[in-house]
Amino acid sequence: MIQTINFAPGDIVRVHQKITEADKTRTQVFEGTVLAIKGRGENKMFTVRKVVGDVAVERIWPANSPNIEKVDLKSHPKRRIRRAKLYYLRKTA
Repeated sequence: MIQTINFAPGDIVRVHQKITEADKTRTQVFEGTVLAIKGRGENKMFTVRKVVGDVAVERIWPANSPNIEKVDLKSHPKRRIRRAKLYYLRKTA
């Protein structure tokens, strides 16, 4: 569970998520661009999109999910992002 969101739409993040398979637990990393942050308080959720080959994959996580170990901020965009929701990135890839 992450306490505070220290990233914004347009940032590239790595989300470390706990995956339980049978009796083992492992960590899976999902790296991509933050498209949106929705809600406030306990209802806050964020959407991350990555492109693998020609296929785009989007995941939505609640910010207070116990399955999220940590979120690493990899980079900020060079230019200032002027939108809160970057859904226009869906059309480019």
